Amino acid sequence: MPELSSGADAAAVNALRSAVMRLSRRLKHQRVDESLSPTEMSVLGTLARCGSAGPGELARKEHVQPPSMTRIVAMLEAKGLVRLDPHPEDRRQKIVTQTERAESMLAAARSKRNHWLAELAGGLDEDEWAKLREAAPVLEKLAHL
Repeated sequence: MPELSSGADAAAVNALRSAVMRLSRRLKHQRVDESLSPTEMSVLGTLARCGSAGPGELARKEHVQPPSMTRIVAMLEAKGLVRLDPHPEDRRQKIVTQTERAESMLAAARSKRNHWLAELAGGLDEDEWAKLREAAPVLEKLAHL
């Protein structure tokens, strides 16, 4: 872990952590389909971002144990949100692919959350909004490190 060079750095890290966590919790409440758990939505989001994957790879990306991912994939398949296809090289393995229904659901969820966040950002002044636009790529980078 890098050394924080000053009390101001430590305070900024603390404020960032707290703000990101609160904003994340509020965004999670902006759901389109209440029948899906946040974990199920996260798996669908991973499939949308990364493409089809095996359950083991999904488990690694989602930081869950493989047996848990097997259950999550089975629930998503039962809801018609993913399909399991044979692995092209190893017929014992399966590849998880999201369905059109999942794509539509994710698009609706993104739209609802984007609308909510845009409304919230409407309370910022022009200088704050400009700073947020500049910070967005940095936050994106942090999210993927």
